[in-house]
Amino acid sequence: MNDETFLNERVEVLASFGEGLNPCKPLCFRRASGREVSVSEIGLRHPSTKGMRTIHVFDVTDGGADYRLEFDTERLTWHLTREADHYD
Repeated sequence: MNDETFLNERVEVLASFGEGLNPCKPLCFRRASGREVSVSEIGLRHPSTKGMRTIHVFDVTDGGADYRLEFDTERLTWHLTREADHYD
């Protein structure tokens, strides 16, 4: 069962940009608290819109929790919008 938390937290993201079907890949991010999270796997990625802006949504995990990162292509900013812990 997942305990999902909805957030709107600005985060710093280290991402790689390359070629192919998924040219942008978040590698890790730093939360406002200073805690760093290493991305171990990227789930779904899809573009979305907020008004006239294109937002790229990434569902990622560090193996212990799931996160949703959103990249605003106009403002060039990243936000953490969801976090869900894993329970065994």
